[in-house]
Amino acid sequence: MKSKSSASRLVYSTERDRKCPRCGWPLSNCACSGQKAASVSQKAASPKTSSPPADGIVRLERQTKGRKGKGVTLIKGVPLASAELNELGKKLKKRCGSGGTVKDGVIEIQGDHRDRLLDELTKMGWKVKKAGG
Repeated sequence: MKSKSSASRLVYSTERDRKCPRCGWPLSNCACSGQKAASVSQKAASPKTSSPPADGIVRLERQTKGRKGKGVTLIKGVPLASAELNELGKKLKKRCGSGGTVKDGVIEIQGDHRDRLLDELTKMGWKVKKAGG
């Protein structure tokens, strides 16, 4: 006879319910001390909304990792609020003639546009460096 925990242990699921980090059960059916487990999982599930620390230097970086070989240009270290960062991203995407997004304080522009962005950001008065290889 199998115990309750071994008989119904979930191996794989596409369901995105919050699970207890200790027992692996959904928080609504947690088998261990639920209060501590719930607070731990809520802290782990909360996304980071802070921007990267700004030292006054805007860094341009080209990255292909996790994008099936497609390159993107990352603009990091811009000390602007979220709404202003979105506006800057929109303006730079239009200047480069390509798509992109703003995620976690980093502007991503599709393609390798480091030289064009270096000139554009320097004209705006930012101190800009190329980062990476």
